[in-house]
Amino acid sequence: MKSVVNAAVKSAVNPDIRRRAMHCLFACAAACATWLGAAAHAQPPAYPAKPVRIIVPFAAGGPADVLARATGEGIARATGQSVVVENKAGAAGTIGVDMVAKAAPDGYTIALVPVGNIAVNPTLMPNLPYKQSDLAPVAMLATAENVLVINAATPVRSVAELLKLAAQKPGELSFASPGAGSQAHLAGELLQLDANVKLNHVPYKGVSPAMTDVVGGQVTMMFAQLSAALPYIKAGKLRALGVASAKRSTVLPDVPTIAEQGFPKFEAVSWYALMAPAGTPPEVVRKLSQHVDAVLADAALKEKLATLGMEAAGGTPQQLASTIQQESARWAGVIRQRRITID
Repeated sequence: MKSVVNAAVKSAVNPDIRRRAMHCLFACAAACATWLGAAAHAQPPAYPAKPVRIIVPFAAGGPADVLARATGEGIARATGQSVVVENKAGAAGTIGVDMVAKAAPDGYTIALVPVGNIAVNPTLMPNLPYKQSDLAPVAMLATAENVLVINAATPVRSVAELLKLAAQKPGELSFASPGAGSQAHLAGELLQLDANVKLNHVPYKGVSPAMTDVVGGQVTMMFAQLSAALPYIKAGKLRALGVASAKRSTVLPDVPTIAEQGFPKFEAVSWYALMAPAGTPPEVVRKLSQHVDAVLADAALKEKLATLGMEAAGGTPQQLASTIQQESARWAGVIRQRRITID
């Protein structure tokens, strides 16, 4: 276009016409330069361009906190930006998760979310301050195996023997949990449904007092995360009857799964996911997911998680969304059939 204008200018006989043509040319060039500069300036900086916060909805020091900090350190190394872990405990995780659900959807405030807070509580708690759709799946971080344990003095050595005893004494055998609506509680309710037996649920305020009473014989059994139960199993104070996952545990390879013992669809696995506010740009979610995959591939991190009874997971946002959908359907069915409510 410039050559055409120049040719027209040169061919112009009238000096006024020539001056006007040159003025028009320079004005067009200046406008184009201004537009290109504005367009370049409008491009958002590469993510992340500032520190990222990971909100942990529980107190510092627990498995969720350790997992978040290990993940954050890996993301920081990969991106060159600091990642700050903040503990926002309260209301069984609801306060922290709700904080992220209401945060700006820019990828700079994200949450570590356990299965209960995203796949159970939306059904269990009608007045929950956030909806499942308020959070965007990023990546599965880790899974934690649960194991059905009984007091070692109880004269049963398999799930079949336990259920036979439960059938003979309906409502007399009890199972502990760290609270109503917890994974341990729902697993016990699922066992009752699948086996058609009646057990007595005894809720506690935390894992430690629940485990103490199972060890002491005040309660018959409990579904517990393997990391919490393993010391008592090794000490001979608890007996492991079945692993509540699809495959046997590498830590307890001789203990069959509950699925192997007559309940092929039985599964009650704890897991932790990374989630962002709904509306976070897909490109930001994709980058976060890729960083998480790279972090979880680290052998040292896998070993560290194994000491906590967890297995590194990973995967795409779409895979996590599918898992949340499946788990929501599973536990919603248990909650409704067993008419479970939170006081």
